[in-house]
Amino acid sequence: MLASVLATINWGAWKLTPAETTIDLIAATTNALNGALLCRRPDHYKNFTIVGVVLMALLGGIGGGVTRDLLVNKVPSALTNPAYITLCVVLGLVGYQIAFAKGQLFREGVFQFMTSFSLPWYAIIGAQVGIQAGLPILGAVALAVVGPTAGRWLIDVSSGVPPKQFVRGEWFVPIAALTGLVWIVLNDRGLTAWGGWAAYLIAFAVGFSLRIAALYLGWEEPLAQEPVGAYQHSNGRPLLGRKLAGKSQRELHDLGLLPEDSA
Repeated sequence: MLASVLATINWGAWKLTPAETTIDLIAATTNALNGALLCRRPDHYKNFTIVGVVLMALLGGIGGGVTRDLLVNKVPSALTNPAYITLCVVLGLVGYQIAFAKGQLFREGVFQFMTSFSLPWYAIIGAQVGIQAGLPILGAVALAVVGPTAGRWLIDVSSGVPPKQFVRGEWFVPIAALTGLVWIVLNDRGLTAWGGWAAYLIAFAVGFSLRIAALYLGWEEPLAQEPVGAYQHSNGRPLLGRKLAGKSQRELHDLGLLPEDSA
């Protein structure tokens, strides 16, 4: 009886080929490991349970791919191929175990190396999905950025910290965009050697090398110029009438119309 019931269940079929599926799985499982490591980092840790750590691994592993696929109106590969969720859960548990060791600090080196490894793979597949969907080059490059960054955005927001792609970092988003663009150019030029792997490997080498160099040498994106006279109001935002009149809370205070604690 039980055997007949189990036989009727759609378990899905593990698919490890073609090449783009292999690369997507490499990116997803590596990012799952990154997600488990990241949510255990002191600046992200919020008393997560073991289940919570595994869920963070899933967010990191399949979050970018699911977002990318939905943007091109495609059923996410992570929901049709059991290999994605299964391997992401396994790598999440591995990440939980290695995030800390007795008497040691967080494994920052392992985390940074693995994020540098997964970023170009996810960027390449994002660009490929965009091209296959018939998107123009800018749309494909945008998907090259969405793949590597959406999962990180979900983890950062869930951990209550500013998302990585919006704060100063070692050229996180530009390297993803450049990697996707390199693959698009190579693919357009017909570089199909080794079954298409030549274009994949060259684009990966560009993205991985730049990311490692940026981390090792401390190359950082320039900060935006801070607004002149920016300050936080202690009693909420200025009223619309004062805004329309061109008066800020500080200007009213300087005119002696507001007490000191309201400036």
